[in-house]
Amino acid sequence: MFKLITDVRVFAPETLGPKDILIVGEKIAAVEKPGTIKIEGLGVEVIDGSSLLATPGFVDPHVHILGGGGEGGPATRAPEIRIEDCLSCGVTTVIGCLGTDSVTRHLSSLLAKARALEIEGLSTWIFVGAYNLPTPTITGSVRSDIALIDKVIGAGEIALSDHRSSQPTFEEFLHLVAECRVGGMLGGKAGVAHFHLGDGHRGLDYLFRMLEETEIPATQVIPTHINRNRVLFEQGLKWIKLGGYIDLTCGPEPVDEDEVSVTEALSQIKAAGLPLTQVTVSSDANGSLPVFDKKGQLLGLTVASQKDFLQAFRKVVLDKILTLEEAIKVFSSNAARFYKLQGKGKLLPGFDADILLFDESFTLQYVFSRGKVMVEKAELKVKSTFSY
Repeated sequence: MFKLITDVRVFAPETLGPKDILIVGEKIAAVEKPGTIKIEGLGVEVIDGSSLLATPGFVDPHVHILGGGGEGGPATRAPEIRIEDCLSCGVTTVIGCLGTDSVTRHLSSLLAKARALEIEGLSTWIFVGAYNLPTPTITGSVRSDIALIDKVIGAGEIALSDHRSSQPTFEEFLHLVAECRVGGMLGGKAGVAHFHLGDGHRGLDYLFRMLEETEIPATQVIPTHINRNRVLFEQGLKWIKLGGYIDLTCGPEPVDEDEVSVTEALSQIKAAGLPLTQVTVSSDANGSLPVFDKKGQLLGLTVASQKDFLQAFRKVVLDKILTLEEAIKVFSSNAARFYKLQGKGKLLPGFDADILLFDESFTLQYVFSRGKVMVEKAELKVKSTFSY
């Protein structure tokens, strides 16, 4: 069936003004002036968008779809994500990853989970690897995983400057990045190396050294959790100036003054005149949020949620930290472009029909994922296979 969203204000992310959006199957077929799309003799489901605004679906580039955690023993393994968790927050595309635990969590299971979520209605990709180097693979090498497995677009999250990392040498770090680069070239993919950054004093040293000593471009790697402390965030700003991308992690409002919230980070980046097009935001959803003391002892932990992703977007827009166009790029389009996710991040003909409809208060009213209505009039319409 055809779907027609009428007279909706479209942010593609560029402001297009009031438009009608025609959805055919999983794709956007047309974005035209209201009243100009004519379909005769076929069934058309019409959605009145006259009081709403449309944006691309959110792209969350760092999600523990299989569950993360485990730093406090088996009972602290975080649960797998459900499709409801994503779609209710406007997330229509995710990139899944492993984290600390590459012992009881496996890449074959991560790949199967990504395929399951896609069957249920999301769009999914994954990173090969985990915190440790050498990192686990599916085929035996990072290069061949990226080149040969459709859903593998890079390696991550590999831990640096963290007491939970494998303390890789600079040469091991470089080898991984090189494998990602060549694997991406062979597979026609981004081939990005996605690095978890901890609180360690070394920060982004390896990344800066890579630019000084090799031919590898800054865009081959991206550091995440860059806003976990102010020293690391300042290094992140320097990384942007050198042409690199950074990934901000959204979560509950910081209780530690050293942590930089997403809203503060974006405000500083914009005030400094740095390109927001080199910034992405991720939720770290279903990963653990552990708290360690200065001796590395676990004090407690909670679980990250995609609810913080939607809340961060709303706050950034409503508090006028960014314009709506800028916010859409940071929460959707930038990641789609950086990771070369075909058909994602824009509301244009030929792109996937991943569409969010918000009301004036930026309450999510509709979610379309690959053309299917997942949220209708603020009510979730789908459930995962084993939800009751």
